[in-house]
This record gives sequence, structure tokens and C-alpha cells, in this order.
Amino acid sequence: MKPKHIIYASSIGLVLVILVLFYQIPTNSEDINLDMNRKIGTIDTSLGSPIRGSSNAPITIIEFGDYQCPNCKKWFLNTKPDIVTNYIETGKAKLIFVDIAFLGKDSIPASIASYCAEEQGKYWDYHGFLYSNQLSIDNGWANSDSLKGYAYNLGLNMDMFVSCLDSAKYQKRVQFNTSEAQNNGVTGTPTFFIVGPDGFQETVVGPQPYSVFEKIIESML
Repeated sequence: MKPKHIIYASSIGLVLVILVLFYQIPTNSEDINLDMNRKIGTIDTSLGSPIRGSSNAPITIIEFGDYQCPNCKKWFLNTKPDIVTNYIETGKAKLIFVDIAFLGKDSIPASIASYCAEEQGKYWDYHGFLYSNQLSIDNGWANSDSLKGYAYNLGLNMDMFVSCLDSAKYQKRVQFNTSEAQNNGVTGTPTFFIVGPDGFQETVVGPQPYSVFEKIIESML
């Protein structure tokens, strides 16, 4: 067992790292998450996406994904729309996306870009644009020029966006989220944790159909 003073020092170090990450998050978007205590079930989502849906929704769906993951795109196109319509828009569930950027060299920049878009209140628009335009891993669709092109198409302030992306402003945020995925045993994408109002959580691995999510969510309501 480690000496208490070493454990204490480690804890202080972790707090300092989190504080540094926190103060890198800007405050000029209505949706930017500033809750550094947003631990849901076993998962620290404090540096993940802004919440999609009502923050008071009893069910939380946490998606661990990589923007270059083809199965994530499959879930985005085939399953997510029904979940949004039947659970998120009705206030029964909320969705949080947490990056596990590991599939290729463009995975981390794509995640960084999503948080650069969040600065301008466009996280979920940019998130959707990435999956809608996804091609094969590292073939250029998510390189720096492409990521800037998507921002332009969404009408973002390009000076702000380019400065954010080129500086890799949110790289530590993405690394924190990837570590959180690994800490929770995530080995592939997409992986979902569905957390009920009592803190009980179930794991869903892969682009499962709507019926799988419906059964779990209904059992928790």
C-alpha cells in the first residue's frame, strides 16, 4: 500500500490537472458544461459534451465514441434519431458524448474541433456534421483543412475556430475523456452506459438497434 502522503499528493495533482482543464473551457456558449462534479454512475463526464436534452431527465445515456468509428456512424444514422425523438425530446433521457479518440491520427483533431465549435454554441451541430461526412479512417475527411471547412459551412466565426483548432486548445480535454473511457473498461466504439435515476447502470456495446435501448430505458423509468 502506498504511504498516505503519496496518495494525498497524487490527489492534489489530479485536482490541479482538472482545474487546468476547467479553465481552458470558455464561457461564451449557453451550452458549455462547467460542472466539474458531473459524475454519473461510475463515469466522470465533466469534460465531455454539453448535455443533449433536459439536465433533469431521469435517464442518462453516455456514449463513448470516436468520430472516425464506422459503427458510431451506423448508430448515429440508424438508432440515435428514434432515441432523440422518443426519449430525449420528451424529457425522459439525456445524452452525453465522451471522446475516446484512438482510431487514427485525425481522431484527436476531430474531437478538438467539436469543442472549438462548442465555444460558439454549435457543439451538437458540428458533432452531427462530422458523423454525416465521415469517410474511411485517416483518408483526409477529418484533417485540419476539412475540419475548418465544416466550421465554415456551419457559419462559425472562422478566426475563433481556426485559432482554437490550430492551437490544439482542447487536446488535454480529449485525453482526459479517453482516459475516462479506459478507466471504465471501454475497449471499442461505440460503447454506451445507460444510467438510471437510482444510479444503476447498464452497458451496451456496439451499434445496437433501438429496441435494445428501449428495453433498458423503459425498465429504468
